Amino acid sequence: MRIGGLVLAGGRSRRFGRDKALADFRGRPLIAWSLETLRPHVAVLGVGGPAALAAELGVEAVPDPPGAPDGPLAGVLAGLAWAAARGCSHLATAPCDTPFLPPDLVARLAVEIGARPVVAARAERAHALCAFWRADAATALAAQVRGGKQLSMQALIDALGGGFVDFPEEAAFANLNTPEEFTAAVAVDRSPG
Repeated sequence: MRIGGLVLAGGRSRRFGRDKALADFRGRPLIAWSLETLRPHVAVLGVGGPAALAAELGVEAVPDPPGAPDGPLAGVLAGLAWAAARGCSHLATAPCDTPFLPPDLVARLAVEIGARPVVAARAERAHALCAFWRADAATALAAQVRGGKQLSMQALIDALGGGFVDFPEEAAFANLNTPEEFTAAVAVDRSPG
């Protein structure tokens, strides 16, 4: 199994008020935490978002395809094509604003993928962007987009026949969308033990 890793950073950070991907979180850009979660498990690593951001981080840029819908779905579609072009059978995805992801996220999702097109993490609720995709899921995913339905990522996973892998701690998937969430997360002690 050859795996590509993609951190989704194509949003506009409206609620955050500035580019959250590069916000300093404990001495590193916020996005670096998601990149480091994926890095040990993947053969190639990219950022779905601005090419300048990817260059600054020393990883490949994975731009959204022309005419793609706004939102994370465009990034996933681009990532699946990018992974397949690099000989990857699978793609692991994570958002740029989740600094506490479990280190075994990719390994646990990979074990559960089977023949399904996608599996995603779930704790108290689903975390559909913390997912593991078969690279050949792009066709089915694109068909859902062409169908014109506006589905949430969770509903899309259900529509594709995907599944979910349960994780014990919701806090591991904390998504820092606002300055207040960011400030509160900086103060949280997430050290082992």
